[in-house]
Amino acid sequence: MPTFAKRSTEPEIMDDLQYAGSMMDQTLKELEVINRWLGGNDVTLGALSRIVEGKSSRALEIADLGCGRGDMLRHIQRWATRRNVQASLTGIDANPYIINAARKNLSDMSVNLLPINILSNEFKAQRYDIVIGTLFYHHFTDAELISFFSKLRGQCRIGFIINDIHRHPLAYYAIKLLTKLFSRSEMVRYDAPLSVLRAFTRRELKNILTQAGCTHYSLRWRWAFRWQICVSTS
Repeated sequence: MPTFAKRSTEPEIMDDLQYAGSMMDQTLKELEVINRWLGGNDVTLGALSRIVEGKSSRALEIADLGCGRGDMLRHIQRWATRRNVQASLTGIDANPYIINAARKNLSDMSVNLLPINILSNEFKAQRYDIVIGTLFYHHFTDAELISFFSKLRGQCRIGFIINDIHRHPLAYYAIKLLTKLFSRSEMVRYDAPLSVLRAFTRRELKNILTQAGCTHYSLRWRWAFRWQICVSTS
């Protein structure tokens, strides 16, 4: 019987940064479908519109952390085109196999793809206007996130966006049933419910952000069981 009282520390298969092959390919494709049908893409794009409101945004440098095959980067490019914004896009993932998959998937786009770990010194040297993380931050402990966000504040000209899961029994059992019925990926069937158990309550997110020194942010609940957070650094 799962517990929802606190965040799980059990690792997901996706946490293996050397994982590669056909199962990873299937998983990345299914995650794109999950994000599309459960509203995850809209949560991130809505946050992007909010965070640039009132800011100088004719040219933006945007990084997507845990970029997968680059589906979100493609959506951001379309968002920028509609707004007549010149966007310089970077996708970051610590798994080299995933970055290679993104290169193939985004071969028709001009995008920078970096196989680096966000906790590394290499990432600390990066500077962007906006950094985005979609279904990404639940892979890290509270202590890692506090340290990371405290440093990220100084790396973003405008701010950063968090789109992650609300830890809730309904979210857990719903995704467990959906993936059992429709997923062809053993990784998705294992990782998706576990992701909910590793996710956040509102209080936990506020505590992490406060300890990281983030004072100017908005935190909203969005369907389906998502937290949308815009942290301003300007």
